[in-house]
Amino acid sequence: MKSKPPYYAVIFTSLLTEDVNGYAHMAQEMEKLAKEQPGYLGIESAREQLGITVSYWENLDAIANWKANTDHLFAQQKGIKDWYSWYKVRICLVEREYDFTK
Repeated sequence: MKSKPPYYAVIFTSLLTEDVNGYAHMAQEMEKLAKEQPGYLGIESAREQLGITVSYWENLDAIANWKANTDHLFAQQKGIKDWYSWYKVRICLVEREYDFTK
């Protein structure tokens, strides 16, 4: 990601059900679709038992537009119906960042 603060992070934390048939494919499709959205800055994701996906956006309007995207809405409903036993979404303003590279 090549953006300087301030920007926004959407933190999606989830637990899956036992039946995850089709989940990985849908997650890949949503990542591709998100990359095409105006205001998209990047994504980071990890999944063991608890899944955490953080997507980064220029502003709150970009986040609202992504949430309202028709294909994304379909994926959200499919997730609620079939894949998620629990999830939480947090929207945060990133004011500062730093990193380390060896």
